[in-house]
Amino acid sequence: MTSFEIAVLANPTAGRGRHRDLLSQVLHRLGPGARLLEAHSGEEAEAACRAAVASGVTALVAVGGDGTIHRALQAVADRPVLFGVVPAGTGNDFAAGVGVPADPLAAADVIAAALREGRYVPCDLARVEFAASRTGIPGSSVTSAPGPSPAGVPGPSSAGAPSAFSSSELSSPSDLRGHGSSTHDSHSAALTTDASPPYADKSGGTEKGEVGRGGAESAEAGRADVGSGAAGRAVGGRVEMGGGERDVRWFGAVLAGGFDALVNERANLMRWPRGPRRYDLAILLELARLKPRAYGMELDGVDHSFAGMLVAVGNCASYGGGMRILPDADPTDGLLDVVVAAPFGRAALARLKPRLRRGTHVSDPRVTVFRARHVRLRSDGIVAYADGERLGPLDLDLTCAPGAVRLLR
Repeated sequence: MTSFEIAVLANPTAGRGRHRDLLSQVLHRLGPGARLLEAHSGEEAEAACRAAVASGVTALVAVGGDGTIHRALQAVADRPVLFGVVPAGTGNDFAAGVGVPADPLAAADVIAAALREGRYVPCDLARVEFAASRTGIPGSSVTSAPGPSPAGVPGPSSAGAPSAFSSSELSSPSDLRGHGSSTHDSHSAALTTDASPPYADKSGGTEKGEVGRGGAESAEAGRADVGSGAAGRAVGGRVEMGGGERDVRWFGAVLAGGFDALVNERANLMRWPRGPRRYDLAILLELARLKPRAYGMELDGVDHSFAGMLVAVGNCASYGGGMRILPDADPTDGLLDVVVAAPFGRAALARLKPRLRRGTHVSDPRVTVFRARHVRLRSDGIVAYADGERLGPLDLDLTCAPGAVRLLR
């Protein structure tokens, strides 16, 4: 293992402190070639990952939950660097979706073995492009570009908890200590556990749309489509277009743009109460305002605009710690799964809640699931969340990037 240089990103608050002493064991199992990245915040963590990849490390390993993985993905997406996942958060939906062992130390052993044997599994990612302004898609008129949380508002990596990347924790490979809830991983988990918005699956009969299923592209071809050519050239966190630039982000699991996203955003804006009760209250407040919203949606160039309560776009099956919003999502099929729900009331929302974890909610006739390579989605007044992280106003171009990450598995 000494021939490998492995950069390790760890979130010391992941899993609400359940994995004490984990980090030192993970580093030991990865071998002497592993080094811990230092970061004091989510933004610094992402910058440290990008710097490590730019320096030529063989692999980047993320130790934490979906929020930590989301940060690391921004550095490895569409790059010739290996990526390992050690699930240690409250959600771990990306890890579950791509077949990583649930036990953190078993996952570390798998990563070490894959490095020794020189093997990896190409997995898809979703690429998100934001435009400063865009027209031509039915629906809303959102024109704001993405950005950080509003001034004075804790973002998804800080609300209700200390910094997710503490300098004292990250600068020493001692133990992975918890200092309260990991907001990287708890936002969508708290929401879906308590609010459980109805979502769609692809097992729903004739209503299901198979958009863009015309032939499987290779991983290499998919990366060529995403990284260069007529669509634009990716440069860092932005993509250069013929008429300007767009901000680019990546996600691995699920993007939420309906009732669940509204609850997350409201909870982030609240200063009181602290902890999980903040989300309970946010759910109640949003339920009181529950109403259908107009969505502009195009799937592979075909208009599917609708009025509804929920929309999610996924590369993996679950979010919120095992809520199977897209039960048939496959992170290796070159397609995104899209679920939408027609208008429903509070009672229907309550009835669908218990079915989310099993993924049987998709049999509801108000739920429709599609597959597509390219999704354009927008609606007024909604901030999108992906992998539990705040992205920005729901005015997005989403593209499946086949094989965009080289997963050590």
